[in-house]
Amino acid sequence: MKTKVVILAGGEGSRLGVLTQKRSKPSVPFAGKYRIIDFALSNCVNSGLFDVMLMTQYRPHSLVAHIGAGNPWDLDRAFTGGVRFYQPYKARWEADWYSGTADAVQQNFLFVKNGNPDYVLILSGDHIYQMDYDPLIAFHTDQHADLTVATLKVTLEEAPRFGILATTDDYRVTAFVEKPKEPPGTLASMGIYVFSLRALDRYLLEDSKRKDSAHDFGKDIIPRMIKDGLRVFAYPYNGYWVDVGTIDSYWLAHMDLLQHPPRLDLNDRSWIIHTRSEERPPVLIQQGAVVRDSLIADGSIVASGARVERSVLSPGVYIGPKAVVRESIIFTDSYIEAGARVERAIIDKKVSIGHNCRVGQIDPKAAGLDITTIGKSAQIPNGVKIGRGAVIGTDVGPEYFSRKVVGKGKIIQRP
Repeated sequence: MKTKVVILAGGEGSRLGVLTQKRSKPSVPFAGKYRIIDFALSNCVNSGLFDVMLMTQYRPHSLVAHIGAGNPWDLDRAFTGGVRFYQPYKARWEADWYSGTADAVQQNFLFVKNGNPDYVLILSGDHIYQMDYDPLIAFHTDQHADLTVATLKVTLEEAPRFGILATTDDYRVTAFVEKPKEPPGTLASMGIYVFSLRALDRYLLEDSKRKDSAHDFGKDIIPRMIKDGLRVFAYPYNGYWVDVGTIDSYWLAHMDLLQHPPRLDLNDRSWIIHTRSEERPPVLIQQGAVVRDSLIADGSIVASGARVERSVLSPGVYIGPKAVVRESIIFTDSYIEAGARVERAIIDKKVSIGHNCRVGQIDPKAAGLDITTIGKSAQIPNGVKIGRGAVIGTDVGPEYFSRKVVGKGKIIQRP
């Protein structure tokens, strides 16, 4: 049985704020050396699936540059699959930007059918998890299913963010509602689908002709298949999985990596997360520096007297003398100068935090996390104080800081 993989990787990720101003959500850095897309790609190759299509749309440049021909994932193949990119294009027939997840697959269905696969595995490119897809596909085969949806249990508070399913005792899906305001249950879709090719072809084609459709798998395709009596099943998953679609969930997923033991084990040599790594020198931790419960990527320097606690440093990060970084995520080639203090913040690439600056704050009594975010290439002048939950946009320079204090929740953006 042949399986083709389609990864939906065109998400704008607007709820990630400044982190997606210049990149798509799947290409956002994660855990110091990875990008979010690495998890879906690595799950595929670790599951023995090497025929992969990536549907891109919003700001795909960094994603395409990162994946390239797919060499780090052993996906640089010509005759036995490999990885290929598909973006919206203008053809002789009517076409436009992808209007939904189902529309993205339908517009490229000639390529999906190429090679005549038996099954099509559809994934989201913006989730963090380690999953062997082989048992999922075997479950689909054993049930003689037209569609199988990977599912997990969530809390009632989380349920409005997901597609919620109802099932019989033998896992057959009897109802599906996308992101309900008042959830009827807590069995949630993971956005991972196995379709039999014939059923997918039929329902995508029918959906493309409907004027009242959002052309979305969760809103349209799945409910219609259930209504028509097709064999739709729920596959139960009990491992770690998170949609890092908000600043809070993205930060919390990083804190999960720093637990003892971590909720997601990146050191599992039986399930390697592959990525495109830069050539960087080893980490340098100078005498008198303190590093606790942190991930430090190659090329980083922690200077004498500096403290790094429960944080993640990407390649090439510099932490100056007597600087303090706590519960923060610092992206590639950012500089935290001497005496600066960064707490509960996410700092994008090539940011400069000046001497004696104060960025964010840990307040155990506060109701929310109030993560402070600073966009790519921003430059924060010496001595500036940036409050909890404040947002500094990409490319913001010293001229935007006429005052030395940026209050809690304030936003500074270039026009």
